[in-house]
Amino acid sequence: MRTVFMVAEKPSLAQSIAKILSKGSCSSRKGLNGACSVHEYTGSFMGQNVRFKMTSVCGHVMSLDFIGKYNNWDKVDPAELFSKAPTEKKEANPKLNMVKFLQVEAKGCDYVVLWLDCDKEGENICFEVLDAIQPLMNKSYGNDCTVYRAKFSSITDTDICNAMNRLGEPNRNEALSVDARQELDLRIGCAFTRFQTKYFQGKYGNLDSSLISFGPCQTPTLGFCVERHDKIQSFKPEAYWVIQAKVSSGKDSPLTLDWDRVRVFDRDVGQMFVNMAKTAKEAKVDSVSKKEKAKQRPIALNTVEMLRVASSALGMAPQHTMQIAERLYTQGYISYPRTETTHYPENFDLKGTLKQQANSSFWGETVKALLSEGINRPKKGVDVGDHPPITPMRAASESELGSDGWRLYDYITRHFIATVSPDCKYLQTTISFSIGTESFTCSGKTLISAGYTEVMPWQGIAQEEALPVCERGDTFTVDEIKLLEKQTNPPDYLTEAELITLMEKHGIGTDASIPVHINNICQRNYVTVESGRKLKPTNLGIVLVHGYYKIDADLVLPTIRSAVEKLLNLIALGKANFHQVLQHTLDIFKRKFHYFVDSIAGMDELMEVSFSPIAATGKPLSRCGKCHRFMKYIQAKPSRLHCSHCDETYSLPQNGAIKLYKELKCPLDEFELVLWTSGSRGKSYPVCPYCFSNPPFRDMKKGRRLKNSYLKFASQVALDKRLQIHTQNELHGARRRWEVSREVAGGVSKPACHYAGGEGRESGSGPATALSQVCYVHIM
Repeated sequence: MRTVFMVAEKPSLAQSIAKILSKGSCSSRKGLNGACSVHEYTGSFMGQNVRFKMTSVCGHVMSLDFIGKYNNWDKVDPAELFSKAPTEKKEANPKLNMVKFLQVEAKGCDYVVLWLDCDKEGENICFEVLDAIQPLMNKSYGNDCTVYRAKFSSITDTDICNAMNRLGEPNRNEALSVDARQELDLRIGCAFTRFQTKYFQGKYGNLDSSLISFGPCQTPTLGFCVERHDKIQSFKPEAYWVIQAKVSSGKDSPLTLDWDRVRVFDRDVGQMFVNMAKTAKEAKVDSVSKKEKAKQRPIALNTVEMLRVASSALGMAPQHTMQIAERLYTQGYISYPRTETTHYPENFDLKGTLKQQANSSFWGETVKALLSEGINRPKKGVDVGDHPPITPMRAASESELGSDGWRLYDYITRHFIATVSPDCKYLQTTISFSIGTESFTCSGKTLISAGYTEVMPWQGIAQEEALPVCERGDTFTVDEIKLLEKQTNPPDYLTEAELITLMEKHGIGTDASIPVHINNICQRNYVTVESGRKLKPTNLGIVLVHGYYKIDADLVLPTIRSAVEKLLNLIALGKANFHQVLQHTLDIFKRKFHYFVDSIAGMDELMEVSFSPIAATGKPLSRCGKCHRFMKYIQAKPSRLHCSHCDETYSLPQNGAIKLYKELKCPLDEFELVLWTSGSRGKSYPVCPYCFSNPPFRDMKKGRRLKNSYLKFASQVALDKRLQIHTQNELHGARRRWEVSREVAGGVSKPACHYAGGEGRESGSGPATALSQVCYVHIM
């Protein structure tokens, strides 16, 4: 019996799809990586009985990175990253052993059906899976196709079964467009980020950011926020004057009229108009118009609109919104949440989808009325050929989905019902008055039919006080005419919703990546999120954008990235060559990078105004091993120690507290040790600032801890001064003696010290005792 191997993008999706296709008869077991399960059942495929094996990956199988030596910031010129630095595909999460897992499960299979998400990233993962498993599959018979692609938009029985019956092929061009984007973002982002991070963190102590990062999409995103900030700062309020008139008729409530001239910017002119109006004691009705108007129902929901509404109305960050939407999708409550389409295909079962909401306690009555009266065809939107609009696929309750899950599902469902509901209709009445030589108006709205606003009440017509019944030629008593002074107001800071609109308009990012770019500028301390989800740039964000404008505005304007996105789309459509687009774009940014490096002094001038030199920042903590003066501890990210006398900066472990460690010195370099502690009851270990930044041996890697027993042994030997080591050979002898003593003692294995990687120093560079040499050798 032949075997069909099927792969989904997430474990929960694999389980749902297997249950649907097997009609609940599949057996399940855990895979060797512990994260993914394998669901097995027998059935029919291409007219033959086969064994199905359904499993999943956990997102991308591989990630793109530079080969080892090009990840060393100190030894690689960032300019080399544009062309010389080779890249390689590495496992995205080595702990999952995803490649080995796929190979073990796919070995000997005859066919593969790829159930990855149906977008460009999904196509890219298809080929990552194929690269891993194809060498282990059975060879095809003749010209038989062995690789198939399932296209689906929701996790429903109908959609999944239809996808299985209409299998296609994975799209190589869309996968290549993702490869191109990954390589461009890696090479361009890393080159600029490494250069400016090293340049500025070595000069200023209060930047409060671990990375001074640059991103081809991230930086224009930040640019929009700073552009609005600059408009606010440069805004000069201007006084203007309006005429307010109040009139009444009999027992009716007074009416406040709007001046047809709206406003004037000269007080004397405004006063002249008031004086002219005051000559009349009555307001004469010039006309009464009544017009029936309609408030249009919304078009179908796509990703960008969902993100906008979630931010402005629900107060949810875009990235958080996407995480919730993905969970709702994998659980089968909504259709695929990444789509640019706002038009339902002609064969979409609108009525069947609506029927599932008929028993809801929130909108059930509205749904039943629609079904009995007949639904309206949704307004024509845009069909970009990816997925149908975001749609509720089955009924749910708040207890099933949780707080934020329910709030998002509630909006998606109400939006869908609104798209098939009638428009909201109302009667607008406008009364025109003349008072002396001046004209005024008063208008009001009366609801005729709520239409779609029955399920979206926040868009409804507000209940207003009814206008008095009158006709042309009637007169009203003038109760008050006065001149009011007002001021123009500056614009407010951009909201997330407004920023999403700008990003979509200028082609910055995709519906999937927009939330990531916004999250990045928040996480990197370039903007802060204020109340109302307004984005206020920090000093660092402002200075960076102003610096880019000063050196090369193309780095921050959306035009160049928008052009790159168009080229990437051409790759996806098979209309542009992958290598040519890559080379062309990298050549442009390489030239810009060299100009940026040569002109960095322009940005540095702005930095000097906003930030303190590193020597003037921080508080004295521990002594330098070179000059024996106190070094200052700088708490702002990234935390570090700086010796102003030697003009040297030393890295420290991050995300913890640092204090002096018993005033003990490292015998290797005479630097005072500091103690790093994580949390109130967290782990702690001593650190030599010099050795952390400059590991004494070549084989030491970043982020490794030394064993406590090693440190104890070395400390004892050093303190007793029984052993002096000056050569590498003596060091090996000391190391072996420690290992023997540990074998005899049984050994202890607790974390004690922590050092960063990089190339080591030459032997004998500084006082060398057993502590100085031994405690840096044995790595866990």
